[in-house]
Order: sequence, then C-alpha cells, then structure tokens
Amino acid sequence: MRLRSPSMSELHAFAAAARLGSFTRAAAELCVTQGAVSRAIARLESHFGQPLIQRNAHRLSLTEAGKRLLDAVAGPLDAIENASAALLAGDRRHQLTLSAVPTLASVWLVPRLPEFHRRHPEIRLDFVPYRRDEDFSGPTPDAALLAGEADAWPGLQVDYVIGRDMVPICHPDRARARHEAGRWTRPEELLGEPLLYHTTAPANWQHWLQAAGVPSAAPRLTTGFDQVSILLQAVKADMGVAVLQRCLVRDDIASGRVAAPFDLPIRLQRGYFLCAPKERQGHPALEVFRAWLLEAAARDGGVELPEILASN
Repeated sequence: MRLRSPSMSELHAFAAAARLGSFTRAAAELCVTQGAVSRAIARLESHFGQPLIQRNAHRLSLTEAGKRLLDAVAGPLDAIENASAALLAGDRRHQLTLSAVPTLASVWLVPRLPEFHRRHPEIRLDFVPYRRDEDFSGPTPDAALLAGEADAWPGLQVDYVIGRDMVPICHPDRARARHEAGRWTRPEELLGEPLLYHTTAPANWQHWLQAAGVPSAAPRLTTGFDQVSILLQAVKADMGVAVLQRCLVRDDIASGRVAAPFDLPIRLQRGYFLCAPKERQGHPALEVFRAWLLEAAARDGGVELPEILASN
C-alpha cells in the first residue's frame, strides 16, 4: 500500500508551531533550529499541495486546511508520545542514573556496591559527573548523593545517609609528640594547632569545637582545600589537624595512617544526603537502591552514635 501520510518529524514541527504560534518557540521545544522547523513545514505544505500556516510579522495562524490537519493529528501525536514515554519508562524500571560526591563515592560507596549488585543483579547503575549545585534541571541523574544540610534542597525528596559523625585527625607523630608532652587532654588545646579545612564547609571546625564543649571557640583556620582527598593528604603530610567525616577516615584511623586525638561521639548537621526530585518517587530502581543505601549506612554504625547537634 502506498503511504500518503507525511513523516512524524514534519507533523511534530507543524503541531508545535501551530500550538505555540512561533517557529522560534517550536524549535526550542523540539531542540532543533528555527530553519529546521520552517523547512519541515514547507515540506508538509508541498506534500499536501496547499498552505497550512499563514505567516505574519507578529504571529502564525492556521489556514482552513491547517486547522483540519491539526484537529486530525493532535490527538494521535499525543497518544504516540505518551505510549513512547511509557515504553521508555518501562525499559528504565531497572536502570538508575546517579551522581555522588567523589570522595564519598570512592571511599565509602563503591566498596559496598558489590554487595548491592549481588543482592540486586537486575539493577543497572550508571554514574554521571557530580555537580556540587545539582538541581536536576537536566535529564540526568535520577538521584544524587550531595553534601550539605537537610534543608539545603527544598522541593526534593531528601534522605540522610551518613557523614554527620565528625572526628579531628592528624599525623600519628604529631599526636604522639603532644601526648608525650602532656598536652591534648582537652579539645580546646587543638586551637593552638594549624587547622586545615574544607573550603565548602569552613564552619565545621567551629561547630565541632562547640559540640565538644568549647562554646566560645573562634578557630583560626590556616589552609583550605576543595577536596576531601587532598585535605586528607595534607593531614598525612603533617601540615596540621583537620576535622573530617568519620566514614571517610575510619580505615585510615584503624590502620594508623592518621590519628584521632579526640574521638568523641559528635554529630553535626552537615552530612551526605540522597536527593531526588519528588516526581522520581516510585521509580523501582531508585526505591531499591534507596532501601539498600540506608541499610548499608545503618550498618556502618555512625547513625547509632549519640546525637550531639551543633547549633548553626
């Protein structure tokens, strides 16, 4: 049978231009150039041998033939789009696209992912580049592990995962020398040391000291780093003392690569949170990952420590 219908791209261009009254707005909606929309409609008019859209300086208008065509194709085009979206969503039921703070991903999350894949082999995880100011304005990710406080992402589904438990760390030789000299018996004595810090969370030192019983502390910070991994290397190079998330340094403390002079059960407001747009609720892969992630964090032990929240 000889097909008399035009191409879908031409019909989409026509319907978008008719609905929006502008080739420019239609092009933006369809993610093509204005010229592409104009050419698609010209091919459509050539196919039917009559004008479908009248062009003027201010707004497009439909001819009688254009109105009949729009009435006939608008519903079917919407139905095709809805069916396509449903099929694509079905294909993604077991796919999840994530982004994560790099240090948390490499130190804490990735070593635990083999367990996730053993328990849920049907789920495919894809990681995309991390954006510190992720606002989910693009097509990816479905969810992100972000650093901050719980109220930093209004309008999103937010679950605390881990990272509120903070501990000061230093080079083992520095801790040994201070203890042999009879020092570092009280947390406020750390104020005399070079205090290293993360540039996105410089208040962590003040919050930790306040929670440790030094309410009037005014720490003089020395050197800042924008990545936890570099900050940790600075500690190992004995540049000073840093306060970091326990989950990121637990292995270094256990192995003796760094020392924790005051290992107190202190929790701050800032931590790592699983964030996702509320419209992603019910995404099967996200729900499975979320449940496993919170279980893994609970097993890590940090969430069970007494909660001593520092004031902001």
